Amino acid sequence: MRFLLDVSENKYQNIAGDLLVAGQLITPLTRYSKWASSFAIDNGAFSRFDPDAFRAIIAREQPAMEQCLFVVAPDVVGNARRTMELWVRRHRYIGTSWPIAFAAQDGAEHLTIPWNEMKALFIGGTDSWKDGCEARDLVKTAKILGLHVHIGRVNTPKRFKHFSDLGADTCDGNGVGRYDHMLNAIRESLELPENGSLWDLPQE
Repeated sequence: MRFLLDVSENKYQNIAGDLLVAGQLITPLTRYSKWASSFAIDNGAFSRFDPDAFRAIIAREQPAMEQCLFVVAPDVVGNARRTMELWVRRHRYIGTSWPIAFAAQDGAEHLTIPWNEMKALFIGGTDSWKDGCEARDLVKTAKILGLHVHIGRVNTPKRFKHFSDLGADTCDGNGVGRYDHMLNAIRESLELPENGSLWDLPQE
């Protein structure tokens, strides 16, 4: 598992080549220009969903669509049922050409997950739900189905190891993007060098 970070290009220069950084997470909250060849687009709903800003990011990055791992459909943090209601209306915000991620929230385990309609699974939710068996089983199911799995709010070695061991592909963390010591702590927990080959990462 590797990070997609919502940081500026200048900040990225300080961590360029880091084994744990796979690319960029673009959000309507910061609206940083695209600097990575591999990126994803989040909707910013954890803080406050701004539909106009979200659509502007989608339009701005249209020329680079083929490099996009996923776009997170609008969601309601901690509420799977309300998120599902937004999912069926996702195309009014994203269109039909982008690879779209479904944001799993608390209670998703009780609903019929639209596995055939998504290109990626984004694990959101409250901390207790994210770290519990419900989110774990969703990750396992998504990986069996061959979907990309992204984990939101990964800022500690414990959470990183938990989802990395489950086979998740990418993750993000505001703390990791903001504070170098958080990324260093995760790297040190894995006993990784600061730079090197991707083959130095633990293999599932």
